[in-house]
Amino acid sequence: MDREALIEAILDSELEMFLTVPVRHRASCQDDPEGFRTFRRAQFLVCSKDTLESYAHDLTNAAQRGHNLMTLKYARMDNLIPVLNTNPVIDEMVDIQLEWQKEMCIKYPHLMARGRPLEDNGYGYTSFKTYLRGELETYSDATLACLWKDMLERRRKGLNMTEEIYAHMVRGLGYSSLEDAEAAARQGR
Repeated sequence: MDREALIEAILDSELEMFLTVPVRHRASCQDDPEGFRTFRRAQFLVCSKDTLESYAHDLTNAAQRGHNLMTLKYARMDNLIPVLNTNPVIDEMVDIQLEWQKEMCIKYPHLMARGRPLEDNGYGYTSFKTYLRGELETYSDATLACLWKDMLERRRKGLNMTEEIYAHMVRGLGYSSLEDAEAAARQGR
């Protein structure tokens, strides 16, 4: 399967799981499947084929066992269930991605002000750090190893993987670039 077909298969699996996450109050993003696909696609466009294949395998295995990885992620975010994966690489991955996210906040302050707070959870919202950790804990050790390799490769090249994700995301939302999205955010659009 080529990368694009693999990403589409992952998005189909995730969306199916996401739409059935039990919640007390339905989130607006659950009523916007195309928005969900845009945001999640941006994340997967920066992953290696090995990472994508491994994660697709995780999704298939979970579905076969009757597990919903999206439900588990959100339950972890809300601290409703115990830690799902204690792999120590998760802490390192969170640290690096927080570093990249902070760089984005400096470079694109208006755009990033529209996102999650970095580390502090509050009533009605979840921080980037908590969201990320919840997601990474749903990955298998094999997927974590592949993603870790992707991250280290970006870091070795001096690249910010988070910036790449946001670049794909804003293009998916109709902006020509991060600078264009930042300018629109600065003007309140």
